[in-house]
Amino acid sequence: MEHEFTPVILTFLEKHFGEHAQDLFDKSPLLQYLNLKTVSATRGSKARSSFASLYAVYVLVEDYIEHSYHKKGDYSQYEGARFSKLFKRQRQLPFGSKLQNHALNHRMNQEFRKFFPQVDATPILRVVESRRYWINEKLLKISIGRRRFNLAEAVIEIIDAYVETKQKSFKGFIQTCDKLKRISRQNQKEVERFILDLLAPNVDARIFEIVSYAILKYFYHDRTVYFGFQLDQLEESPLRLYKTGRTNANDGGIDFVMRPLGRFFQVTETLDVRKYFLDIDKIERYPISFVIKSEDSIKALTTKLRQGAERQYAVKTIVDKYMKCIEEVINIPTLRDRFGVATEQGYLRDVINEIVRQSKVEFNYEDPDDDFD
Repeated sequence: MEHEFTPVILTFLEKHFGEHAQDLFDKSPLLQYLNLKTVSATRGSKARSSFASLYAVYVLVEDYIEHSYHKKGDYSQYEGARFSKLFKRQRQLPFGSKLQNHALNHRMNQEFRKFFPQVDATPILRVVESRRYWINEKLLKISIGRRRFNLAEAVIEIIDAYVETKQKSFKGFIQTCDKLKRISRQNQKEVERFILDLLAPNVDARIFEIVSYAILKYFYHDRTVYFGFQLDQLEESPLRLYKTGRTNANDGGIDFVMRPLGRFFQVTETLDVRKYFLDIDKIERYPISFVIKSEDSIKALTTKLRQGAERQYAVKTIVDKYMKCIEEVINIPTLRDRFGVATEQGYLRDVINEIVRQSKVEFNYEDPDDDFD
């Protein structure tokens, strides 16, 4: 697979290995994996970035280089890198401050195996009891003829270049948001088009969650309910939607929560019912609304979920019990409609402000001149 970032990868290989660059690229499963994971480099901030998997490789290869195993020594005798050190390091990297441990522990290996089922070497090796980790050196050392090449330094430089490209892309995204924020009163249609473009199946999961939150927050903004313990003493309470934390966080399946109704929302891009029911089980089968990154109709999505449930559970009573826990399904067309309602109510500027605010928090973008008013 060749894409716009592939020549950048080859440039670094040529820098280190000269005429052997293409042969190494073709022969190395690890380089092929990096090539697959960097496909979004030039597709803008909205494309999936894959930092978790790349950083899992990065911190282990970096540790390998720090101990000079790319030059000398028997890596098989290395006691391994401590998990705490690796975890801390990946969170120090750009866009990495809220990464979880999943990629280091199993997801990167699972994904690699999916792409390269014929490759016996597992990229990340670990001993659970001692919490020690190694990069599989077999994937770093490639032989061409009688010569053997070590890819470690090139791997680091390739990932660094990809991250730098994504940083520039995201900076451009934020600058565009800021520009639209300033002109929102004069050119409403341009701002609307920009936000609607962010509601697409190929948009980065974090951006999609942020935009979904901003839209739903101001869709519900003017709605009120009445609460009280006596009919003649009811109080009017506005609906408020709160974001519970960073995207992709291990938060028990709750991305947004609405007060005072206590509604839970989970944003997802999968139709794997096991993931849905896991989220439902985490909150003891409390009703939850799913915001699904899909253009499919709500009826079609619900049908797919039920069919998946029936495949997993043979008992109708169990299927019905789980399906009743899905309070609402919100798809991309529904988000577009609710964005239209929020815009008609005069909240366009508030929506774009919220997108800017949450994006800067999510992607650790610091701007001393921030002004959201």
